[in-house]
Amino acid sequence: MALEPRERVLALLRLYGWNATSFQVLQPGFDYWFDPAGDACVAYVDTGRAWVAAGAPIAPPERLSAVAEGFHAAARAEGRRVCFFATEPRFLAHAPMASLPIGEQPVWDPARWEEVLRGSRSLREQLRRARARGVTVREAPTAELEDARHPSRKGVERLKARWLASRRMAPMGFLVQLGPHAFASERHAFVAEVNGEVVGFLSVSPVYARDGWFLQDLLRDPEAPNGTAETLVDLAMRTAAAGGRRYVTLGLAPLAGPVRPWLRLARACGRPLFDFEGLRAFKAKFRPDAWVPIHLSYPARRGGLAAVYDALRAFAQGSLLRFGIATLLRRPRLLVHALAALLVPWTALLALPATARWFPSVQAQWAWVLFDVGLTAGLFSLVHRWRDSLATALGGLTAADACLTFAQAVTYNVPLARSALDWALIAVAVVAPATASGLLFISRDLRLPGR
Repeated sequence: MALEPRERVLALLRLYGWNATSFQVLQPGFDYWFDPAGDACVAYVDTGRAWVAAGAPIAPPERLSAVAEGFHAAARAEGRRVCFFATEPRFLAHAPMASLPIGEQPVWDPARWEEVLRGSRSLREQLRRARARGVTVREAPTAELEDARHPSRKGVERLKARWLASRRMAPMGFLVQLGPHAFASERHAFVAEVNGEVVGFLSVSPVYARDGWFLQDLLRDPEAPNGTAETLVDLAMRTAAAGGRRYVTLGLAPLAGPVRPWLRLARACGRPLFDFEGLRAFKAKFRPDAWVPIHLSYPARRGGLAAVYDALRAFAQGSLLRFGIATLLRRPRLLVHALAALLVPWTALLALPATARWFPSVQAQWAWVLFDVGLTAGLFSLVHRWRDSLATALGGLTAADACLTFAQAVTYNVPLARSALDWALIAVAVVAPATASGLLFISRDLRLPGR
C-alpha cells in the first residue's frame, strides 16, 4: 500500500533531515515535490506565483544540487518562481544559487550546558526566581498531549490561546505555524506549571540527520513568573545532554547579524510589530556555542527583492494585504497612530489659502481646520494611553465628520469639480473619515488584553 505523502516525507526526514527546520514541513499547509529517483523531496508553499521551499531539499548531501534543480524545473513548468527559505551554509556549498542573509541561528552542544550555567550568573538567577515562585517543569509524556481530554493537553491549549492573543502580529503560516501536537510521538515536550496550572510549554522537534533537537515552540503565559522560559530551556538542554545529543538550536533570529542595509532598515521600521533585537537577545542569553548564518536562496538570475516578496507571501498565507489588515486590527494603538499621523498633513492642506474655494466661507474652512486639529490631538492622546471611552467618542466624532463632509460635498463641492484630481480629493474627503470611524470602533471592539 502506498504511503500517504507526509508519511513518505517522514521516512525521508529520518534519513536526511539535516536542516534545523526540516521537521516543521510535516505541519499542514505544505505541498511536496518528490524527486523521480524516490530518494529526496522538497516541501514548499505555492503562493500563486512562486514555490517557496521550506529550507534545503530533504536529500543526501551529494544530491542537493540536482534535487534543487529538479524542483526548479518542475516549478518553471507550472509557471512558478522558486526560492529556498532558511538555508544553511551546507546547502550553499553544494547548490549554485544566489543567497541573501536573513538572520542567524544559535547552536549548542548540550554536553556543555553545565559550563554555560556556571558562566552565567544572570541565567542562574532567572532559574532561581522561577523556582522561588513555585514554577515546576517536567517532560510531558506523549499520551498526555495526544489525548484532547487530558488536563495537560487542555492546559497547553489554553496557554496557546493566551500566547497567541498576546502577539503583536496576526498568526502566520509556513515555518512558524503553531502546531505543538502534530506527530507528537516523534517529539519531546516540556511543561512548566504553577500550582498545577500550565504557564509555559516547550515543544522539541527532532533534527534526525544531526541527532539533534530544535527547541521549536516556546510558549510562556504573559503572567507567568520570570524565569519560566529559561527553566524550560534548562530542562530541555539537560535532557538532550543525558540522551547523548550533540546539537541543539533555538531556531532563527530573523534579521540578526550581517544582513543588507535595506533589511536593517526593515528591522528598524518593523520594531512596533516584532521585537527583532529582543528575540536575538533572548537567545543570546543562553550563550550559544556559535551563531550560524541563515539565508534565503534563489536562482542566480533572479533578484533578492522578488525572493523576499515571495517568502513574505508564504508567511502571510497568500495575501500580504489581508495579513497587514489583520495585524493592524490586533494593534489598535498602531492603527490609531497611523490615523493621527495622516491627519497632520491633511489638516495642513485644509488650512492653505489655495483650498479656500472648497469651503462655503472662510469661517467654515477654519472650523474644519480646528475640528481636525482637535481630532488629531485626541488620536495622539489615545495612542499615549488607550481608553475605550475616548475611542468611542472619537469614533462618533469621525462619523459626524463623515456625514457633514458628505453633505457639504453634495451641496457645494460636487458642482465645483472640474478635473480628475478634484473628484479624487472629494472622494478622499468623504471616504477617509468614514473609514477612520469604522476602524476606531473595530479597534475598540477587537482590542486584546495586554496591548
